[in-house]
Amino acid sequence: MSLKSASGGSAFGAGRPASDVQVPASVANLGGGFDTLAVAVQLYLRVRIVDVRDDGEARLTVVRSTPPVRGRNAVERAFEAIARRTGLRAPSAAVDVESDIPLAAGLGSSAAAAVAGLRVFEHLTDAEVSGRTLLAVAALLEGHADNAAAALYGGLTSVVEREGDEPIALRWHWPEELRLVVATPSAGLSTSKARSALPDAVPRQDAVFNLQRVLSLVHALQHGEYDRLREATQDRLHQTARRTLVPQLASVLALEDPEILAAFLSGAGPSVALVARHDFTRLERLLASTCERAGCPATVRTLDVHQPGVGPRETLAVGKTV
Repeated sequence: MSLKSASGGSAFGAGRPASDVQVPASVANLGGGFDTLAVAVQLYLRVRIVDVRDDGEARLTVVRSTPPVRGRNAVERAFEAIARRTGLRAPSAAVDVESDIPLAAGLGSSAAAAVAGLRVFEHLTDAEVSGRTLLAVAALLEGHADNAAAALYGGLTSVVEREGDEPIALRWHWPEELRLVVATPSAGLSTSKARSALPDAVPRQDAVFNLQRVLSLVHALQHGEYDRLREATQDRLHQTARRTLVPQLASVLALEDPEILAAFLSGAGPSVALVARHDFTRLERLLASTCERAGCPATVRTLDVHQPGVGPRETLAVGKTV
């Protein structure tokens, strides 16, 4: 179809310029917070609106994706899903997508793409869509809400998924001095494969173990009790079951260094992460050599947490339900 150029501004409405949409990657679970916790990190997916047609058909087309994505892009699917959910009239648009987030790496690439599609819809319609509705659509596309919540709101978030109702998110304080050192192997791992490795049931004592530690983790982060983070990120629900899929995981979890405050699998893997506040360059080398010895050479990055700004649509406070 023929599309008008977004650069002219006419298709966006008077005085409303086109703008890029930028969505962060995320590290989920943080040890024991399986399908519950995630933190947004400064690694981004960007969408640029290149053409738009005010036809009311609410179709989004990705004309260029870097890196390429097989099948329909999650940006497209999310745009059309939120249009159906809200029933709002929306134009059709063409976009370019460029992502620094590795695919199938346990860094929330698909959640970032889904949230980007939602943000493009908001921009093109100037709609006031509730945060809960945005999260519900992203969670439906993703199958779980943890990465999507962090991508939507930034910082550290937890989620509550409710049968027959929209999920909710809580935002928590992440200390500014804490950074994540993340190692991403070149070979990816699909979330479906990582989930298929999990048992259908867990012993009661393991469930209690995780509940105790995830609450300890949130408390420690809120109060700056960093000496408790290593124990608070221990897990018995998913990391042990996934060790055969992530050969470097056992060695990373066993690392002993005074600057390592915590170590865990990033999401479903195969990325692994450390939490630290000093000596990042040395820890990058340590993490890289650990992965190398395990036969999984990796790209290692030190990432700051993506903290949210206060925008016109969302005003967030610590512990607030969104």
